[in-house]
Amino acid sequence: MNALIDTHTHLYTEEFDEDRGLAVIRAVDAGVTRLFMPNIDDTTVEAMLSLCDAHDFCFPMIGFHPTSVDENWKARLQTVKQYLTDGPHRFYGIGEVGIDLYWDKTFRKEQMAAFEEQVNWALDYNLPLIIHCREAYPELLEILAAYKQTGLRGIFHSFTGSVEDASQLLEYESFMLGINGVVTFKKSTLPEVLKNVPLERVVLETDSPYLAPVPYRGKRNESAHLVKVAERLSEIYGIPLSEIAAQTTENALKVFTNTEKSF
Repeated sequence: MNALIDTHTHLYTEEFDEDRGLAVIRAVDAGVTRLFMPNIDDTTVEAMLSLCDAHDFCFPMIGFHPTSVDENWKARLQTVKQYLTDGPHRFYGIGEVGIDLYWDKTFRKEQMAAFEEQVNWALDYNLPLIIHCREAYPELLEILAAYKQTGLRGIFHSFTGSVEDASQLLEYESFMLGINGVVTFKKSTLPEVLKNVPLERVVLETDSPYLAPVPYRGKRNESAHLVKVAERLSEIYGIPLSEIAAQTTENALKVFTNTEKSF
């Protein structure tokens, strides 16, 4: 069995309340050996930590999602930060953070400010940054440009962009592109784009419960389905599944350096 790492899964959300334990078992049975769990906002931290406390192969991350930014974002962001600075838990990344202008541009400036603050958390605590970006590449790159020569590392989560987008993001040499079930969709342009992306810059993710790969598209996603993403990459890169598993695992551990000694 090929060992895989799901670098982005939300198994702690309410969509899994009926069978969370079984979903974890199915992931392990499928060969997914590490599950990295990005937080969403101040309302989700406890559920995430509870799941991660129960399984030593689940790694919590802390952050404030851009679509949660509202008029009270400063106070809510501070609540999240207290888990990082004052809590007993160890975190393995800052995420899920970023900018999302797809649904609503009302809090554009506030999203940018929240993102930049969390970029600095990543630098201050030497943690990888898990970046969500939707319809906001100009804003994202405007902020990141100032940090290009720093030690910032991380993942551009759920990458679905063009060859040009990939080229711009890959200029950040300590970042990987997170590839999920979208790559299996019939009309996805990702397979062609990835032919211009070295496998050494790719990590696997599910983003469960969202973006289930074919043949599960339209249903709830879960970490066990990561195998379908890896199989599609095997087809795209023309190499055995075992090599996809080995390289993407190596890539993930370059990002999550503080988990290497956990195994």
